[in-house]
Amino acid sequence: MRKFQINLGTVLIFCLLFAANSLSAQDSEELLGKWDLTVTMDGKEVPSWLEVKLSGIRTLVGYFVAHNGSARPISEVHFDQGTVRFSIPPQWDDSDRDMVFEGRLQEGKLCGTITSSMGDTHSFMGVKAPLLVRETAPKWGKTMALFNGKNLDGWHADQAGNQWKVVNGILTSEQAGANLISDEKFEDFKLHVEFRYPEGSNSGIYLRGRYEVQIEDNKGTPPSSIYFGGVYGFLTPNEMVAAGPGVWQSFEITLIGRRVTIVANGKEIICDQIIPGITGGALDSREGEPGPLMLQGDHGAIEFRKIELTPAR
Repeated sequence: MRKFQINLGTVLIFCLLFAANSLSAQDSEELLGKWDLTVTMDGKEVPSWLEVKLSGIRTLVGYFVAHNGSARPISEVHFDQGTVRFSIPPQWDDSDRDMVFEGRLQEGKLCGTITSSMGDTHSFMGVKAPLLVRETAPKWGKTMALFNGKNLDGWHADQAGNQWKVVNGILTSEQAGANLISDEKFEDFKLHVEFRYPEGSNSGIYLRGRYEVQIEDNKGTPPSSIYFGGVYGFLTPNEMVAAGPGVWQSFEITLIGRRVTIVANGKEIICDQIIPGITGGALDSREGEPGPLMLQGDHGAIEFRKIELTPAR
């Protein structure tokens, strides 16, 4: 009889634990997934991004992208009765304090505050990110030249001081300064660009203004998501194919929904991979909308001699 009681007690404990774990998983179900965040910072709206995933039975983990930098792992996301909280170490801030994220999940939206590693607190609002699944294959339209080889028609800088100019038919940024943004916005497209950079330089191309394909002087290094040809912080090329400084190079990029294929210098380095979310430095987090191309000019010198885009119809 005693043996039966012990076994029955064990079963009851197991059932209670199972019920608690199941309830915890159900409670967090609405939080799971990817979130497009808009942060109010110094009177301006800047984009951010969050992913929350279930690790094992009930532990929540994730990834976070601030308004700058790359995607960072979250070791644990704390969630209790609609309240979300986590902290992560600083990335580019010169500080020894963690960034702290505190939010509240209400009616399908996530709202709260982010306290940076420097101690500044900013409010945010988040909505679930769209899947961007395309049900049918795209039909391609007519290829257009986005750079005319003469001037900056069709483009604008993201700040008053604009260092971009056309020199002998080459779109040139000789030093760090403004980013250059196309006036026209796009949804799905094929993009052909030819570019050249000096030794040690760093630039990039933002697809829809949200997903940076990295351009950097990384010849001879192992491939990385933050190096040449990577989708910054997310997708790693299968090979490092950077040709080095002072040499004309090319990207052929196809973006359909979230799916991207990148051919760099004639080699396919990323094949039909899903971009999880916006990368640091994005123009906004409205992933369901069309967006422009943005040429990064705030890091280092860069030149472009051809920018051609074929939109999906």
